[in-house]
Amino acid sequence: MKLLLHTCCAPCSVYCIDTLRNEGIEPTVYWYNPNIHPYMEYKARRDCLKEYAKAINIETVFEEEYGLDNFCKNVVNSLNTRCTDYCYPVRLEKTAQYAKEHGYDAISTTLLVSPYQKHDEIKQLAEKIAHKYGLVFVYRDFRIGFREGQAKARELGLYMQKYCGCIFSEEDRHSKEIKKDKNNI
Repeated sequence: MKLLLHTCCAPCSVYCIDTLRNEGIEPTVYWYNPNIHPYMEYKARRDCLKEYAKAINIETVFEEEYGLDNFCKNVVNSLNTRCTDYCYPVRLEKTAQYAKEHGYDAISTTLLVSPYQKHDEIKQLAEKIAHKYGLVFVYRDFRIGFREGQAKARELGLYMQKYCGCIFSEEDRHSKEIKKDKNNI
């Protein structure tokens, strides 16, 4: 099986790659994340993944599209549903397109490792997109290894981000602090 693994960051990829390799599947890491902001965050995650991929000797493809303008245009009217309306679909669609054009027969995503993502929506969307391109969606519930993967990432000294990726998820991360500050004014 020739698998293209959409990869959001190095820490999330650790458990996924280890698991797939243990199953005899050698994935190709695919970076396409125009939802990650600001640019320094995008760069930190991308560069960390490049270093990690080199260290573990895995094939990689990096699609360089920072994408702030398109991201803002596409989520401004649906901030509460931005993940399912834009962030997941745009990345999975691009992954499937690349896979189809370059001879892969399967796709998957490291988004499936995070207990903070909308797992069922990702699975359903990825199955639909894979089918559209005549590909197989390799589903694994990687969440069982989230803590293990994060621990290994810390041990390896990988850059550990504090939020999902977009600037609105950064705001969500601080929402309790923001509410507390507003109440103390």
